[in-house]
Amino acid sequence: MKYIALLLLLLAPAAMHAQWIDDPAIDALIKDGIHDTYNMKFESADAAFQKVAKAYPDHPAGPFFLAMVEWWRILIEIEDESRDDRFYDMLDAVIDMCDERLDKNENDVAGLFFKGGSIGFKGRLLANRKSWVKAATTGKEALPVVMDAAELAPDNADLAFGTGIYDYYAAVLPDRYPVLKPLMVFLPEGNKKLGLKELRQAAEKGKYANYEAMYFLMQVYYSNENKPSSALTYVRKLLGEFPDNPVFHRYLGRIYIKLGNWERAAQVFADIVRRVDAGKRGYSTRMQREAQYYLGYNSMLEKNPSEAMKYLVECDKLSRKVDDEPSGFMIMANLRMGQLHDMMDQRSYALKQYDKVLRMPDFKGSHDMAKKYKKTAYVR
Repeated sequence: MKYIALLLLLLAPAAMHAQWIDDPAIDALIKDGIHDTYNMKFESADAAFQKVAKAYPDHPAGPFFLAMVEWWRILIEIEDESRDDRFYDMLDAVIDMCDERLDKNENDVAGLFFKGGSIGFKGRLLANRKSWVKAATTGKEALPVVMDAAELAPDNADLAFGTGIYDYYAAVLPDRYPVLKPLMVFLPEGNKKLGLKELRQAAEKGKYANYEAMYFLMQVYYSNENKPSSALTYVRKLLGEFPDNPVFHRYLGRIYIKLGNWERAAQVFADIVRRVDAGKRGYSTRMQREAQYYLGYNSMLEKNPSEAMKYLVECDKLSRKVDDEPSGFMIMANLRMGQLHDMMDQRSYALKQYDKVLRMPDFKGSHDMAKKYKKTAYVR
């Protein structure tokens, strides 16, 4: 279901083109604020965008970028809903400013652009909160606004980010999720090849949307296109610019796993654990839980069961702190612990672990695996 929301909602970059403010000092402030936002320096980003808003109180750029700082505050701890209402209020204020501009000039590109982005980001959060009907309705509202902006400035590389996302998902998702096909009758036809080209254009030539386009391409190549080497290229660029971004850091480890490079992956996740312990912003308990799981599985692959058990026990402990219901990490950690007990010829303990897994929800065949190893001990 999340892809339904993505099809309709991921229509505008997190950093919009600011050329409509003809002021080099403001342009520099926006660039600095964007850089600080991605690198988790939220206070500095807020200060920069507040200066933009103060200098141009009738322009939506400052308030919009302030909302994007709030978005990243939510994104690094997405399970925390305490900031949601503030985020919605900030976006509504931007939309009101844009409507005032559009009442005077319906072809005001800045008004269209920031309005479409604000509506889209409201929808993205609604999708994260699994409010699917509201998310789809909001996304459908955003689409014509963004398309109008793109038609008015077809050569703008930053605008290519929003159209690229739409063209890509409109082409890919209906075949993958047939429930989308009736909806697509009322929406423009997609083009996967064109969508990827537009996204690359935004990543290479965009003035303000380039980082967000890189981030999106990284996700697409990792999750949809099964091209982890391409994903690795983009995540390395992003971490080169933003070494303190925990979202990019975690993806680096995941991509190495998909490439089968467990040695590099283990180095990344060990670094993540160190940053969690150091209290670095955005390096949360959930990130530590994920890191402990992969470090444990890596030790298991290296035939070091005692070390692997230490990591997986910690993963299970952290999961019990943050999970309302057993997560995939908790379930798989307990399954791996059963396998480790089998590796150490501790059959009775292994059986207890498999029974524990069977009392949890099934996760990607965990029940079948637990039943299999109850019948026949796991052998590495």
